Amino acid sequence: MDKSLKYTINLSFEEIKLPPFQDILVLAKNSPHGIIGITKSFELLAPNGFEIIKTEHEKVEAILINKRILAKISKERVLEILKEKVFNFITDGEILKVDFSVALIYSIIY
Repeated sequence: MDKSLKYTINLSFEEIKLPPFQDILVLAKNSPHGIIGITKSFELLAPNGFEIIKTEHEKVEAILINKRILAKISKERVLEILKEKVFNFITDGEILKVDFSVALIYSIIY
């Protein structure tokens, strides 16, 4: 055995949360996982935690939105923002994780 051989090992780890995203998942057309598979997976991983919205968009098949977001902002407004800022960047078969935080600020309270 070669006594001059040495190893360097870098190790790191962190807690993961399931599902592996917290806010919004955008599922492109022709995704290998498909809406049925994703829906079943999420019902097992986070029962009743996400709303699934099918779209008529030419690039996007469906969106999964965390229900805690929908408690703060309407589904229609979220979809409007995603269509304007995200949908044009998705490619066929892709799945995008979208970090979407909502902060509510009141400037005048009577």
